[in-house]
Amino acid sequence: MSGIVKVTRIEGTAVAVRGNDIDTDRIIPARYLKEVTFARMGEYPFFDERFDADGRPKPHPFNDPRHKGASILLVNKNFGCGSSREHAPQALHRFGIQAIVGESFAAIFAGNCTMIGVPTVTVSHDEIERMMAAAERNPQTRFTVDLESKVVLFGEQRVALDLPETFRRALTSGSWDSTALLRANLEAVRKTASKLPYLTGFTA
Repeated sequence: MSGIVKVTRIEGTAVAVRGNDIDTDRIIPARYLKEVTFARMGEYPFFDERFDADGRPKPHPFNDPRHKGASILLVNKNFGCGSSREHAPQALHRFGIQAIVGESFAAIFAGNCTMIGVPTVTVSHDEIERMMAAAERNPQTRFTVDLESKVVLFGEQRVALDLPETFRRALTSGSWDSTALLRANLEAVRKTASKLPYLTGFTA
């Protein structure tokens, strides 16, 4: 089926954002929810923690040039808690994050990430600490999140990851992208639509 993207393996460098209970308002401040599209969301992740009132950069892992281009985000417990705003995953993804590895995630945030093809996989406290330390010590350390083998690889280490099977299956099969699924099955969609009374003026 054309257009279907299977998310099975994400490779790249990593950036660690430490701290428990980082909520969606910290990930993207509420004033940016007024924008009518997600197009500019990549400009805003952690905006109030990254810039002062005059727009000058503050010390933050996302501003650290050593982590420029990192595609894997490392976090601690209950990341993405707070409001259910979809803008938070969109901001991270459009900034360049393709996978998030952490101790735990807020359920709605993890679901919203899956819906845009960003896996949120969990590992233990000790394992995430080792990963964070490795990324901070050497930002060029390569990480691999392998959803088919269910492991995270970095350096010489191999760590088992956890991810709800429904999320893992959606990502690895490509069914996470509902729009692509509809497009790939357009004839079936049209056939079904032709039988729906509210789409045919109640003549079907």
